[in-house]
Amino acid sequence: MAEIITGSRKRARAKVMLKTGSGIIKINSCDPLKYFGRQDLVDLVHLPLKTAGLMGSVDIKAKVLGGGISGQAGAICHGIAKSLIKFNPDLKSPLKSAGLLKRDPREKERMKYGLAKRRKRFQFSKR
Repeated sequence: MAEIITGSRKRARAKVMLKTGSGIIKINSCDPLKYFGRQDLVDLVHLPLKTAGLMGSVDIKAKVLGGGISGQAGAICHGIAKSLIKFNPDLKSPLKSAGLLKRDPREKERMKYGLAKRRKRFQFSKR
């Protein structure tokens, strides 16, 4: 059985299991396009496989929770990239040069008191 690797992005966490097969990808037991509903997010999930040149030769099962669909797609992408290195250590340099191994550090900014939103201020009144 394949090893389970965790990927993350924003508040989303993905547990990814990778094994040799025919290229079947299941996200929470669904087809990626059916789960995300957008082709650009499906392309983001496929990005590590295209970079490594393993499209259609490995099966991927991902269990993802938390965050929104964009963060979930990024978490799956991160998890697949990390699991490909466990699968084949020679793939580290192309995946690293594509920037797929680094977790995206951008998070939602905290709400500040006295402001309307994170940075937006209320309208200033002179009188």
